[in-house]
Parts: sequence; structure tokens; C-alpha cells
Amino acid sequence: MKKLALAALVALAGCGKAPPPPAPQAGETLQTGAVELREIELAYSAEAVVEAVRQSTVSAQISGRVVDLRFDVGDYVKKGEVIARIDERAAAQAVAATSAQVSEAQAALTNARAAYERSKQLLAQKFVSQASVDKAEADYKAAQARVAALLAGAGQAQTERSFATILAPYSGVVSARHIELGEMAAPGKPLMTGFDPSSLRVVASVPQAQIAAIQALGKARIEVPSSGRWVDVKAITVVPSADPRTHTTRIRLDLAEDVRGIYPGVYARAHFSVGRATRLLVPRAAVVRRSEVTGVYVVDEKGAARLRQVRIGTEGDASYVEVLAGLRAGERVALEPVKAGMAPAAN
Repeated sequence: MKKLALAALVALAGCGKAPPPPAPQAGETLQTGAVELREIELAYSAEAVVEAVRQSTVSAQISGRVVDLRFDVGDYVKKGEVIARIDERAAAQAVAATSAQVSEAQAALTNARAAYERSKQLLAQKFVSQASVDKAEADYKAAQARVAALLAGAGQAQTERSFATILAPYSGVVSARHIELGEMAAPGKPLMTGFDPSSLRVVASVPQAQIAAIQALGKARIEVPSSGRWVDVKAITVVPSADPRTHTTRIRLDLAEDVRGIYPGVYARAHFSVGRATRLLVPRAAVVRRSEVTGVYVVDEKGAARLRQVRIGTEGDASYVEVLAGLRAGERVALEPVKAGMAPAAN
């Protein structure tokens, strides 16, 4: 009975443990890639940062309390949409006052015109002097000028009233909000900052010695290390000025309109094509780093993978990287280094 109970306890204890992960089979085929000796484009790499071509801060143009905020950070705003409203009651009263002044001036203009016409008729009948007609004409022109001035003032008041409604100048994303609902706005006080995500560029500072080669080929690619992405460049613009302290020149690299997931301020690397040369390349997926050792698993004719230390260069592209030492052209390397390291023959 004791033996049966002990066996049952052992069986129950074994049921609570997860089975160990299956080890790679000895005869399982590893996915491999070839070490190639081929011509590639030489690149000069420079640190860069992403910035928006269109980025602006919308500020208030009149004073008043903010009564409506319709967007927050991260929201997408279409061109012409209302992003905020300022209390417009004071501006509305100014519009009403100028409208009343215009009506008064127009009534005075009508009276001055009638008096001028009567004076001309009386002058023809020799009932008034020329001086009286001249005065009536001057009063009429003064009334015209007053109406014109008041109409301009009414238009200005109406324009200032329209400033109470803040519209988006272009379609974009809100990147910062500088005011809260109920706070007082004043002329020049920032309200919101936004940028257009469809017009981004990367700016890099490049030594003057590299400018001629970069302009000759006019090709570059952008690497975004934070997301592991490579982005093509639509256009390259060399700013026609240099920094006298660092002896570098700024280069702007315009990105395509359909680029997503990249925002102003993101760190990037600009890889400029400066020539062509033959280099020994290895697939990037095959490179494994263990502490300070960089290596690849070389697969022999029998399919056995053995770790070999290599020295990696800086040239290459999104799929291949230059290898300076440790490999020969034609050798096969494992594209799944973790799986190759678990194989029984790996060492």
C-alpha cells in the first residue's frame, strides 16, 4: 500500500510540471545563406534628426477667456476645422457699436447730399452765394469720408470678432497644447502646436569634404534605429551655408508623403552613397553577438554549424553587412543563429 501511495504522489507531482522545450533534431536542416563577394554602394553615415517641413504654433489674436477646446495632443485635425474658441461677447459689442455709428454717418451723408443739391438749385436761381454752395459741397464730402472711415472700422471690428474662432491652417497632428479651458488668452499667447505628418524631412550635418561626393550621386537612405526601419529619400537638398566652428554643412533629406510612424525629433542615421566598391558581405540575420564577441554559425558540407568569430564593417544595406575578417566567399552561414546554437554539433 505504501508503494502504491508513493507512486501516486510521484505521478501527481509530475503532472504540474511543463514539458521541456523540444531540442532541435540532429538531422534537421538549418536555413542558410551564402557569404558573397559583390559590388555595393559605399555609404557615408551621419547622425540626423527628423523634423517637420510644416510645423507651426497657433496663437491668440484677441484677449478673452477660452470657452472651447476641441482637440488634444495626438489628435488629427483637418484644414479649416475649429480647434478653439475665445469668448467673443466683447468683440460682438464692438461690432454692434461700429454698425450703429455707420448707420448714423449714412443718415448724415444723405442729409448732406440733399443740402448740397438744394444749394446748387438755389445758386442757379441766384438765391444763395457761391460760398454757401462750396460749404454744402465740403459738408457732403466730409460726410462721405466719415462713412468710409466708419465702414473700415466696422470691417476691422468684424475681423477681430472672427479671431475668436481659431481654425486649423492646414491638416496635421496636434503635438502640444499650451492652454487649458477657462484660461485667459492674450494676443500672441500660444494655444496649440501641430505639424503635417505628410511633409517630413531628415536633417544631417556632414563634413565639407563629403559634400562633393554626395552631390555627385544624389542618393541616400534613412535608417531609424528605434524601429529598425529603412526609409527611401525623395529629394536631397544641400543648404548653401556652412558652420564655421564645426566645418559642417546641413543636408535636408525629404521623405515620401506615405511614411508613417515617424515624428519630428526622432533620431535617425543618414546613409549617403559616395561611390561603389567590391566588398565581402554576410546576411545581417546570421550575425550573433555574445557579450563582446561577434560571430556567425558556419555550416559545413555535413550540415553541422560551428560558431566562428568575425569582424564586421560599416558598409552594407538593410539585408547584408560587410565582413572584414573571419569568413571566405562561398561559405554558408546559418540564418537562424539561435536555432543553430541549440543544435548538438554546434560549439
